[in-house]
Amino acid sequence: MPILLVRHAWAGHSKDWEGDDRLRPLDERGRRQAEALPAALAGFRIERLVSSPFLRCTQSFEPLAAALGLTVEERDELADDAKRKHALALIDELGDTTAALCTHGELLHKLLGDQTEKGETTVVERTADGVRELERMPPPA
Repeated sequence: MPILLVRHAWAGHSKDWEGDDRLRPLDERGRRQAEALPAALAGFRIERLVSSPFLRCTQSFEPLAAALGLTVEERDELADDAKRKHALALIDELGDTTAALCTHGELLHKLLGDQTEKGETTVVERTADGVRELERMPPPA
């Protein structure tokens, strides 16, 4: 089953945020991206929503959760400083479930080997040594 790796929507720049970075919320642009996510992912039969516990990630999935009638599961394996092996173990744990995972650019770089844009979705499948990209979807406007 495909896994949708979603980089959280825009939340400004960390250098401009004075508080705990885990609590940095989406900015106006990010809220628009989050509101557009249900339509952007409408072609997938998503069964689970799993997110980094950072506020900007959970907020990115709130409109999608409401549209699908799902709850957002928070997992440290998707946090900003998470290890690749822990994220892959989480993907293995999901098994044959079609899931969307919201995480950070740093972890996505570890998984995909390149950079992603904020709000971008990468559809992947699990391989023996990582993940293989099937499709990349630009961030919602």
